[in-house]
Amino acid sequence: MNKKKSKNKYISYPVIELATKGDVDAINVVLKHYENYITVLATKRLYDEFGNTHLFIDEDLRRRLETKLITAILSFNAA
Repeated sequence: MNKKKSKNKYISYPVIELATKGDVDAINVVLKHYENYITVLATKRLYDEFGNTHLFIDEDLRRRLETKLITAILSFNAA
């Protein structure tokens, strides 16, 4: 699958407005926009018995961050 990078680093106002009204597709656009940032925040560093570093994504933390973002979107006043 060929993924194109978005040239626009901002989410458009109409999408934000729809997301604050509960539009599922608009909320998914916002979640997709912040997907990489949330993944970085949820990445943890573990060390094995030899001192080697291993990175893993804490899925529980990632889901909690997504839930907090959705809560913030729905409580945001875009007017």
